[in-house]
Amino acid sequence: MKKLKGVILFFLFTLSLYANTGKVASFNTLHLGTSKKDYKLFCETIRDFDLVGLEEVMKKEAVENLVKELNKNTGSIWEGHISQHAVGENGYNEFYGYVWKKDKVKLIKQEGFYPDPDNKFVREPYGATFKIGNFDFTFVLQHAVYGKKVLERKLEAAELVKVYDYFQDKDTKENDILIGGDFNLSASDKAFDSLYNHRDNITCTLDPKTKTTVGTKGLSSAYDNIFISKKYTTEYTGKSGIVDFTNKKYGEARKKISDHLPIYIEVNTDKDDD
Repeated sequence: MKKLKGVILFFLFTLSLYANTGKVASFNTLHLGTSKKDYKLFCETIRDFDLVGLEEVMKKEAVENLVKELNKNTGSIWEGHISQHAVGENGYNEFYGYVWKKDKVKLIKQEGFYPDPDNKFVREPYGATFKIGNFDFTFVLQHAVYGKKVLERKLEAAELVKVYDYFQDKDTKENDILIGGDFNLSASDKAFDSLYNHRDNITCTLDPKTKTTVGTKGLSSAYDNIFISKKYTTEYTGKSGIVDFTNKKYGEARKKISDHLPIYIEVNTDKDDD
């Protein structure tokens, strides 16, 4: 009996270690608001996340409409936020957005766009501060330029260290900065070295070899990731991943959902080390 009681207590203790966690995701949505999607499948793909950063949002009302679909299809109540305006060039512009479960996540502050004083970004990164349980953090999104040459992407990646510093310095009380998005480069590219060499010990959370884009015949490039500071964001549990919604029907999946897979990290929501 004592042995059984000990097993039960150990199980409950182990369960308690992982019960209070949250999933934070980044998702390039492929023209959300203008492309025809199967919203039931789209919502099913992201329903297990608590907070999702959205790239490639094409219309102001797209996030509001997605929230309605999530509320209808997932059994949870969701809220959303979209950037004040779209960013881009040559007549092509995108918004950034976020959706989250109302009972788990709170939007604390809209941090706005990185000011980009040297005009290095085609689409300036955007940030907002959230709280999940006791864990508060600024979630910055970027959709990097694709461009005609890889060099254009590398130049933006090399500037991310300045983006990190800007949002880190913007609020002296908030040290947890997450930078997520579609960088159109693998996180193993040397263009990210300035970010990795930062004094705050910044790292990518998804294996740089993990393919995150959906081609017509299979998964292809490893373009999506979430960067965190190992010095400050100790709430990260070490778990990250993708949601592969394709079922190996790649062309159909691209059309109905997106040409990218959502990526996510798991965080401990019991603690906040700021």
